[in-house]
Amino acid sequence: MFGTSGIRGPVGEEVTASLALSVGRALGVDCDRVVVGRDVRESGTYLVQALTAGLRESGVDVVDLGVAATPTIARAVGWEGANAGVAVTASHNPPEDNGLKLWQPTGQAFDTGLRGKIEQRIRTEQSMLVEWSDIGSYTARNYAQTHCQQLVDAVDLEESLSVVVDVGNGTGGVTVDALESLGCQVETLNAQPDGSFPGRPSEPTAENCASLSALVKHSDADLGIAHDGDADRMRAVADDGEFLSGDVLLAVLAREAASAGERVAVPVDTSLAVEDHLREAGIETTRTPVGDVYVAERVTEPDVSFGGEPSGAWIWSSETLCPDGPLAACKLVSLAATRPLSLRVAEIDTYPIRRTNVEVHDKRAVMEKVVACVEDRHDSVLTIDGVRVDLGDAWFLLRASGTQPLVRLTAEARTDERAEEVLEEARKLLSDAIDETRQNRSKM
Repeated sequence: MFGTSGIRGPVGEEVTASLALSVGRALGVDCDRVVVGRDVRESGTYLVQALTAGLRESGVDVVDLGVAATPTIARAVGWEGANAGVAVTASHNPPEDNGLKLWQPTGQAFDTGLRGKIEQRIRTEQSMLVEWSDIGSYTARNYAQTHCQQLVDAVDLEESLSVVVDVGNGTGGVTVDALESLGCQVETLNAQPDGSFPGRPSEPTAENCASLSALVKHSDADLGIAHDGDADRMRAVADDGEFLSGDVLLAVLAREAASAGERVAVPVDTSLAVEDHLREAGIETTRTPVGDVYVAERVTEPDVSFGGEPSGAWIWSSETLCPDGPLAACKLVSLAATRPLSLRVAEIDTYPIRRTNVEVHDKRAVMEKVVACVEDRHDSVLTIDGVRVDLGDAWFLLRASGTQPLVRLTAEARTDERAEEVLEEARKLLSDAIDETRQNRSKM
């Protein structure tokens, strides 16, 4: 039911009003006050209503932020002194999807234990419904300006810049407000909220943000910013019009956020380029499973000042434990004000990465064989999310897809020849594991 990003899927199939009601009742077992809000998808209107009904009939007071960025909702849990928050959003997914993501008072998403507790209550239909006279209250609030002020207070801008912000027809308007408050000249793309995402697909990829790149390149803009539907992600375009890869952007942000002797939390599929760039400044990396919830957990450790995912989720532990796209946008603009992004990017070496997928029907058994095999052959093996093997001058990762009968292979090295060689090693390893699994099955 719950993935690392909460509940997410097609509306009317996996995500229904009945499910939202059940989530509200499950939270109502041990919550007194809950903040709710949604992205711009029309299906969010009745999902919030169902969620709110389940909360209020459990005696929970509800604070409804209406249409709001996910980081606004996550931050508001603490501002309201609430026990939890729920963002009704499918983030960067297509318009036919929706979902529910749950937040703690710290701004951190519900971790594995908390998600498991809610899921168990839903499956067993556990609830604590109250008498009619004890139903929870309902209050509508707007925290957009509060969030905006937090962003303004979080950065120092040495000079005003010209910034293009591609809102993606989502909830990222708080970025525009904050940058204008900081004195920037802001031009927008796809700024009209629309849950069908007519301007471009919600996910801010290089392909989807081609118009943003072109506008920055052929204008006097200093950089471009792009958000997904709920503005928890932030991607960027440098002053020369280059859409920055997630790994390069991670290296740029982390180098500024951390100091020598500190660590930066990154997922297992992060490029060597990030590790190399940070090591030059005496900053180490610590790897996590893929998913911003795991990055947030690691960022709570004392010497981890920043965490990020190449997909566009960025977390500053001193500000909030939720991925805050508008905060990341303001931080990046402040960096560009001291030195153009194109010059910062030029200092980062990038390396060839190879990726492929292999269809595997018995993923669990095959991955168990892979683990056993690599632990016999290699010393530096990480199994927190799939199997990552560090070869010193290269690495490869095998991860089972969570939704498809696939195992995903990733290999990276500092030369093309070595990257191909390592990918073939990973492919051979997976092939051997598949063959052995079939042989064992045929003997049964």
